[in-house]
Amino acid sequence: MNKRFSIRERIKSIGFAMEGLNTFFSTQHNAWLHLFSAALAVAMGFFLKLSNTEWCWITIAIVLVFVAELFNTAIEFLSDIVSPNLHPTIKNVKDISAAAVLFAAIGAAVVGCLIFVPKLCYLFCK
Repeated sequence: MNKRFSIRERIKSIGFAMEGLNTFFSTQHNAWLHLFSAALAVAMGFFLKLSNTEWCWITIAIVLVFVAELFNTAIEFLSDIVSPNLHPTIKNVKDISAAAVLFAAIGAAVVGCLIFVPKLCYLFCK
């Protein structure tokens, strides 16, 4: 049965998402590393006066890493409930979801290098 649209329910959904972020940042050490990296990229972006297009790429890269890490965390939590004991298939699931985060982080680093390195070279290698 379809429920009618409710502002109250949407606000509750945002509250659940905020609880998820709280759990994410309070349980995942890598989340803090990603946050530090994102803050550094944003600070460098302001310092180097990125164009709107460059900001779009940096934003996409940051969001992609966080989304991958959030899904990885959810998969790990679910896997731990489904199979509390060590199981080779669950290990594969966890390893693959961790690989997705690594892949996203490497992609973000490449985007960062493509945008920041030429600007830093111009600034410091004149």
